Amino acid sequence: MSVDRQTAAPPGESPPAERPVPSKSTLRRATAGATIGSVVEWFDVAVYGYLASVLGKVFFPTGDPTTQLLSSFAVFGAAFAVRPLGGIFFGALGDRIGRQKTLAWVIISVSVATLCIGLLPSYASIGLLAPVLLVILRLIQGFSAGGEMGGASAYVAEYAPPKRRGFLVSLVEMGCILGFLLGSLVVLLLNLSLTSEQVHDWGWRIPFLMTAPLGLIGLYIRNKLEETPEFTALRAEGKVAKNPLLESITKHWRSILRTAGYALFQNAALYVILTFIPSYQENTLGYTATLASVSSVVSMVLVCAMIPLMGGLSDKVGRRPVLGASCVLALLLSYPLFVMMESDSTVLAVIAHCGLGLILAVFLGPTLAAMNELFSTRVRYGGFSLGYNFSVSAFGGTAPFIVTFLVAETGVVASPAFYVMASAAITLAVVLTTRESAPRKTGEV
Repeated sequence: MSVDRQTAAPPGESPPAERPVPSKSTLRRATAGATIGSVVEWFDVAVYGYLASVLGKVFFPTGDPTTQLLSSFAVFGAAFAVRPLGGIFFGALGDRIGRQKTLAWVIISVSVATLCIGLLPSYASIGLLAPVLLVILRLIQGFSAGGEMGGASAYVAEYAPPKRRGFLVSLVEMGCILGFLLGSLVVLLLNLSLTSEQVHDWGWRIPFLMTAPLGLIGLYIRNKLEETPEFTALRAEGKVAKNPLLESITKHWRSILRTAGYALFQNAALYVILTFIPSYQENTLGYTATLASVSSVVSMVLVCAMIPLMGGLSDKVGRRPVLGASCVLALLLSYPLFVMMESDSTVLAVIAHCGLGLILAVFLGPTLAAMNELFSTRVRYGGFSLGYNFSVSAFGGTAPFIVTFLVAETGVVASPAFYVMASAAITLAVVLTTRESAPRKTGEV
């Protein structure tokens, strides 16, 4: 495999000229900027999932809790339908004008949409117009989020020294989970400090309204970042792709499909374990909202701690062994852990949730680095975003709806495990048929 100092070139493609290595302070600033921006971005996306049961009652007052939850998760999934479009738009933009400017626009659009959700009147106030406006704002959220992961991870990958790329890029993934964790903590505080009636009447708006200051912080940080040295050099050499989308599809379609394969398990498991399970524990298993929030917080703290460890491990042993181990663990342990969650023991329910989270964290550590290493600088933002967001749309955003439907139709309370296991099996096949890309294993220095 041909390689350069910063990122590997795909087979059959000449590597770019050697890039200067950034200083430690520049590297820290670039990594922190991309990571903090991802925290803000994914807090905006996550709060909807954690308030799904409440929003179902506010915007879809049918009287049937299952129908309300399904309706709320359907709107949650609708935002993911447009994620590939957002990935195409922002990915092509990022490959033409640069990563830094594009990432600033991404955080502006998603923050404004999230703030507007917090200001929406309820169904009781304006009737059918309320859920219609909710869907529109969720679509804007999803379109914007389509440009986040590809841009933030490419930004760090193009700064990172090859031997530390797995660790440094994993911090972007950790930032995403920190965004989920922040959303979960806010919901937990709501449940602890307000009555159920207060949460349903007005308390649910607070996390969405928090987007205004968080979005301004994220925008300020991203506006202070410089363009990556890889893209700067590419532009100076006059080698920026004129039509990066077409080039991605025609010359890098195998990498796009592999990215989609990696992202299948990543997103199906993530949105089941981190987004669906809190509502599942409360609405299906009968635990309190406080227990569900505590379980979510504890599991995500462990996931955040584990991600950089696994990213660093993949720098030493390779991406494939770590990714493959996570898939195998998911195949073996998902069903027993979901069964454990059914017990009347709140302790066992939290332990089971944490166990599922740790399995996911093993995969999340190296996955973004592995996907970025499939592409050259010319098409990295767009190629990654296209493959990644296809899987998010098809298998991630729909996951809460699908597994809720499975439980309702089959009566098998542990049936969400089968969805996680199926996604792990498919992704394991992709991992086993993809060449190792970790620099220590390919000779990149």
